[in-house]
Amino acid sequence: MAQSSVRGEGARPRVPRAGELGWDDSMYEEGGEPVRTADGGPARLDGEADGENVRPSDDTTPTGPQGQRRHGGGGGRRHGGGGRPRRRRRILRWSAMVLALLILGTAGAGYLYYRHLNANIKKDDLNIGDAKDRAAKSKPNAAGQTPLNILLIGSDARNSTANQKLGGAKDTFDGPARADVQMLLHLSADRSNMSVVSMPRDTLLDIPKCTDPDTGTAYAASTIPVITNDSLRRGGPGCTVATWEKLTDIHIDHFIMVDFAGVVSMADAIGGVPVCVDANIYSHTSTGHGSGLKLEKGTTSIKGKQALQWLRTRYGFEDGSDIGRTRAQHQYMNSMVKQLRDNATLSNPGKLKSLAETATEALTVDDGLGTVTKLYDLSKELKKVPSKRINMMTMPWVYSADGNRVLPKAKAADNVWRLMREDVALDGKGKKKATERTSSDPAAADDKIAVQVQNGTRTSTLAPVSGRANAVTELLVGKGFTASKADLAVATADDTTVIRYPSDDLEGDALRVAKSLGIPTSAVEKSVNVSGVTLVVGADWRDGTTYKAPSNDDSKPSAEELDAGKCMKVDPDYTWS
Repeated sequence: MAQSSVRGEGARPRVPRAGELGWDDSMYEEGGEPVRTADGGPARLDGEADGENVRPSDDTTPTGPQGQRRHGGGGGRRHGGGGRPRRRRRILRWSAMVLALLILGTAGAGYLYYRHLNANIKKDDLNIGDAKDRAAKSKPNAAGQTPLNILLIGSDARNSTANQKLGGAKDTFDGPARADVQMLLHLSADRSNMSVVSMPRDTLLDIPKCTDPDTGTAYAASTIPVITNDSLRRGGPGCTVATWEKLTDIHIDHFIMVDFAGVVSMADAIGGVPVCVDANIYSHTSTGHGSGLKLEKGTTSIKGKQALQWLRTRYGFEDGSDIGRTRAQHQYMNSMVKQLRDNATLSNPGKLKSLAETATEALTVDDGLGTVTKLYDLSKELKKVPSKRINMMTMPWVYSADGNRVLPKAKAADNVWRLMREDVALDGKGKKKATERTSSDPAAADDKIAVQVQNGTRTSTLAPVSGRANAVTELLVGKGFTASKADLAVATADDTTVIRYPSDDLEGDALRVAKSLGIPTSAVEKSVNVSGVTLVVGADWRDGTTYKAPSNDDSKPSAEELDAGKCMKVDPDYTWS
């Protein structure tokens, strides 16, 4: 039985859940109008096959109590892994992030009828993964300012009659929702810049164990890489958050999940959204492929049906893949944010009310953003960022071995995540030289500092270096740290060498050990998993007595990788004159 995802609020009028309204472009003919049967219901046409979602393998079968529930914003999902895998048409990939950024930009209008809008907002748990897979919280900078990381999720749920009437394919009715749009928004600590990195929906990742907070259903960690949009069906948006934290080692403070409902009316409410193409485009072929989008070269302000067509266009942009469509969505989002800041039509109370109503009904957030007041406070933080310092890009990727999916491009993607962890803007501006970290707690004498040394040199392809903990312990003793001991009971796999300490009164000691060995202070971290100063010798120090710190690649993504300020490249096969 469906449960209200707004916990503790009692009974309230039924409002559409995020993911219950949407379109499938297989329902559109050349002109873009929905095709219906004689009784007014939707009819199916042979349309473009926009990728096919692969059902998870047996390793995704949940354990624990089974049951059906609805997560706000995700729609109903069936728990259980016994059904036959089916390939599905998923023509329209939700660019619902527009709604997320929109509500953040206009949440102040919610005070017109605060209680009503609060009831519209649906809530779910932030992170339902295991504690061991969670990233450490972001640390404040020298001024006491802390960055914010927000995961934006777009659901493709097709689980209601209303959804079907608007074009949802009947063969996907009541199926589990998937996170077909995922973007990580990083707001810098000083609020001078914002970075938004999206992940292609066909990315293969290791999804961690997740436990549904309402039913107790446990979904085992994947044993093979699984398509990332499947994370949403493993207990809700909290599993998508857990997946991102495991991949990036970035703590996520909030999530915002929305569906596609209302995007057209919102574009109308702000008077249109300017977009740009580098040639005339007509996204249509004689075989039925395409969204029907027809624009002239240059900049056009789109709204209504054209806005919908732009957001779902795949054929006609770049190489016809989802990567091109993602870049088009970025352009639309960037432009809409600017319109929300600058467009005078939003001073109209009636339009503001309509905009706020539509957005909150489509919105699901974590408890930390679960009221209009909290959204309004967040919107004020986001508005501090100049429009020209909002940088968007797609995660660096490579094709999988079979060419049907993509994988994170190891070094390039890791560099992007590191830049975000270290609060460095993707455009490379405002980079400050790192200063040596100090502690208010003075270090003890070297011979009084007890250091536990662990061997963390094992990798996915190399066995641990035998005797490595003993060798580094001898090195420390030779430097005067005579209380050091090798911990032979623990062997871990750490890519880089790290020094951990359990409490503030040992921070100075840990920093002193780091300085003695030439280990950067950025590798010194507080941890509840150690009982004293602990040196983990990582895979970056498998031999020798001198530690060579890995050079940080501070190179910013190329202009080609950043999706801002450029017209969409049109495939020559989809131009017209």
